[in-house]
This record gives sequence, structure tokens and C-alpha cells, in this order.
Amino acid sequence: MNKWNSNFKLGDTITVEQKEFFDKNGVIVFRNFLTPKKVSLYLNELHRLEHVWLAEGRDKINGVPLKFGKDEQHNKTIQRLCFTSLYSDALHNLLGDERLKALIALLGPYEGRIAENEKDGLVINNYINIPNSTFTQMGWHTDSPRDLFLGQKIMPMLNVGIHLDTCLFENGGLRVLPGTHKQNILQLLFGKKYFVDYSDDPREVGFDIFAGDLTVHDGRTWHRVKQSPLVGEASRRRVMYVPIITGKFKPKHEKSKTPFYHRFTSAVHH
Repeated sequence: MNKWNSNFKLGDTITVEQKEFFDKNGVIVFRNFLTPKKVSLYLNELHRLEHVWLAEGRDKINGVPLKFGKDEQHNKTIQRLCFTSLYSDALHNLLGDERLKALIALLGPYEGRIAENEKDGLVINNYINIPNSTFTQMGWHTDSPRDLFLGQKIMPMLNVGIHLDTCLFENGGLRVLPGTHKQNILQLLFGKKYFVDYSDDPREVGFDIFAGDLTVHDGRTWHRVKQSPLVGEASRRRVMYVPIITGKFKPKHEKSKTPFYHRFTSAVHH
């Protein structure tokens, strides 16, 4: 396993160097996207939404299931929240950031957009390594087969992670196989066992991620979330995921059906 360093900063446009790096590797890290003040603001919004949705007894938003777990005091928590920006002015305003729009250029010739009310919207994942947690890691996968589940061809997309906690390389976190966004369809579908393979790969790379950093990976890139060796609060890792997608506009609404792939992944996301 290799650790890569990054000194890229995200401005209102993508530089030639940044584009070339991403085109080659299918992943890039931008430092200090959020100020500490903004990190605190979004963490407060996460806590507020979790409190409200638990009180309301919600189990899905726009057809997409919420993922629940328990904290160290055995209280029920939400470990995966979706469409969060539709319920938060602060998160909605974040998606209007010109720097996020600049990332669309990484899709090359494709017309991309920030999917606020499509797919699963702005997702917030809350990983913690405790005995009651249902969300401590995530096995190898790409983000592309959900297109196949929906009966459409695989379309280019970017998965943008905005990190609200510091997670150093040795403490687990995002791992990717650089360059696999250029693989053929068989490698994309069968290169690894989706979600159930947690094993280390000699080709994988990770990063020291600090609160406020932003990561981007191509949806076709193999990646996973490695379990933290730390336990309890020290292992907590909260990440907001902004999908930048292409293809036909398909907004979700309160009466949207639960996509098939969510019924599948709920069984394998441990």
C-alpha cells in the first residue's frame, strides 16, 4: 500500500496540471477546501438533521433508505444520510460554490451537473469503528454498476468527497486503484467482488486526509474505505459526497421507488 501526497488547491477553474493528474489516475485530492469554521457549520447541520429525522421516525428520503447504527451509548444514530442539502440552507448553499462547479471540467467533453436531487443527492456518511456500528468500512467497488441496475449504459460521473474529520493514511479511509477508470467493462464488473472484498491490494493508494480537504474520484475507479485500527470516537470519519453526473436529468421525489441496488447494498455494507 502506498501513500500519495497532494498539494493541489481548488480554485474557480481546474488547472492543466490538475486535469492531467486526474486523467491519468482517476483520483485527486485538494487541500483546505473548507475553513475550520465551515467544517463546524456542516457538522452542526449533520447533527441537526440526524436529530430531526430520528425524531420524525424517517427511514428513507425520496425512496433512498437511511442507514442506521448505534453509538457508544447504544443510542440509535444515522450513519448514512441522503439528499441532505434539500433540508439545509447551509448545505444547499455549499452546492452553489463556484469551485465545485469547476470540477465539472474533469469530465472532459461531457456536460456534467451537480446532482442535488438525483441519485442519492448530497450524502453524508458517518463511519465509526465500535461494536454496534454497521458502518466501519466499505469493500472494493466502483460507482458505475448502479447505472446498469437502472437499465442504462454506464455514464461518466465524479464522486466528490468533502471531509469533515481528519483521517491519516495509517488510520484507514479512502483507498483507490489509480488508473482503473480506464479499464474495460469486464474489469469494471468483475475485477473484484463488489462490496464483500475488503482485502489490501498492492496497487492501492491512500492519502493523509485532513478536515476540510476535498477528494474526487472517477466513478469507474475501484475504491474502498479501509477500516480504522482506532476504536471509538478517534475512529470517526464523516464525509459529505457530492455526485457530479452526466446523462438524462432524473430527479427524485417523495414517491420515488427504492432503487434495486439499495436493496442489494444494504445487505453487504458492513
